[in-house]
Amino acid sequence: MESEVLVDSNIFINLMKYHGDPAPWLYRWAGIRNLAICGMVRMEVLRGVKSPKVCRGLNDFMDVMVNIPATNRLWDDAAALAWKLDRKGLVIPGTDVVIAASALAIGAAVLTSDVHFKSIEGLRVIAPPKEWFT
Repeated sequence: MESEVLVDSNIFINLMKYHGDPAPWLYRWAGIRNLAICGMVRMEVLRGVKSPKVCRGLNDFMDVMVNIPATNRLWDDAAALAWKLDRKGLVIPGTDVVIAASALAIGAAVLTSDVHFKSIEGLRVIAPPKEWFT
């Protein structure tokens, strides 16, 4: 079985923009992969949802994904990663650093269209299928 894939917030947001409910699209794409999420992605996605019904549905879907806990160790790893990137002149938004640290914590790839993640050494990045957003 392939390892987990952490779904970035931009994937959820763009799937909602183009197709409504992102769950069926992600479920079909995942196949044998386990989809993962972290608290930062959950917050970024759910804060922008206007409908309580849609919010509940997304929250339920996120509950069955692999949830990466935000432990003190994760925050320490994120701070160390941000420090390392900054020393290289790569200033990446803190939210993206936390998402990357979450993926690295469980050995997951990140499904994203955000270019920031490609700068992070050791992080596997998967681009979404182009047909999702055309």
